[in-house]
Amino acid sequence: MGVDLGPLTKSRIRIRFEELHGRSLAIDAYNALYQFLAVIRGEHGEPLMDSKGHVTSHLSGLYYRTINFLEKGIKPVYVFDGKPPEMKAQEIASRVEQRETAQRRYEEALKRGDLEAARKYATLSTRLKDYMVEDARRLLDAMGIPWIQAPSEGEAEAAYLSSKGYVWASVSQDYDSLLFGSPRLVRNLTISGRRKLPGRNVYVEVSPEIILLDSVLTELGLTREQLVDLAILLGTDFNPGGAQGIGHVRAYNYIKRYGRLEEISEVRLGGFDYESIRMIFLRPAVVDPGGLRWRSPNEEAIVRFLCDEHDFSEGRVRNALRRLKTSSMASTESLDRWFG
Repeated sequence: MGVDLGPLTKSRIRIRFEELHGRSLAIDAYNALYQFLAVIRGEHGEPLMDSKGHVTSHLSGLYYRTINFLEKGIKPVYVFDGKPPEMKAQEIASRVEQRETAQRRYEEALKRGDLEAARKYATLSTRLKDYMVEDARRLLDAMGIPWIQAPSEGEAEAAYLSSKGYVWASVSQDYDSLLFGSPRLVRNLTISGRRKLPGRNVYVEVSPEIILLDSVLTELGLTREQLVDLAILLGTDFNPGGAQGIGHVRAYNYIKRYGRLEEISEVRLGGFDYESIRMIFLRPAVVDPGGLRWRSPNEEAIVRFLCDEHDFSEGRVRNALRRLKTSSMASTESLDRWFG
């Protein structure tokens, strides 16, 4: 889930998809797939499935949203998580427990006919299994979209790609990308559109937004190292809960006053190894891809995978590719040239 820096980040710019034309973006794949699995569900909260019982919600979201990106001239690269740091074990265990609880409540809600509660708990019980990740990679290969296997945190790798100029920005819902050093973070890209607020019969329009790391640091009057220390006070995936009783305002005031965690005598840091957490953000494990290459989509391979293997509508799948071929991006320069 990452650190919630929202209350401290006023420097955000709402944008339209069209403003990202010609940009390459590194997308936190797990983050996006979880969003698709949570949002794309049936009336009773059940995920989309093929005739073999395999979940396909994530494939539907990945395919049609990526086509949407390409239509608008956005060049995505998806970054997959590798082995999580050992310090993340507590957070991972907590997430597993929360999903198991939500699954039980989902089944109970179905039994009593409470569809609203069932849909809510179904979203909270979302799980991303190994076969789903492998299917996502196969689809991206057929679509000609590059993907990278990160050695550890996907957001760290995406931030590295952005900081080194391989891509223009990183994409995630989490603010951790800023802590990992991404100069530009794009939020709401994979879930933009009309969305229902959790637990309420209210819909809002979600638009993409850009957060610039330099603007955040200037506004707060902090260095990136100090922003990481502030996040550790609030609690990260590597020290859930943070320092007891510390909220956003107090954490910010402490860092502004003392500069570093070591200097804050009033706060009990809970015995966690904050220096190791710092290094996870400031010197994360990453790989250098040496370059990225986008290829033209292989229409027949896509149809075989989505339609023959997973029961997608062939007409809808081919229509999406036809839209791409006739889009403004394709009309101004050939697909082969654009994809390189």
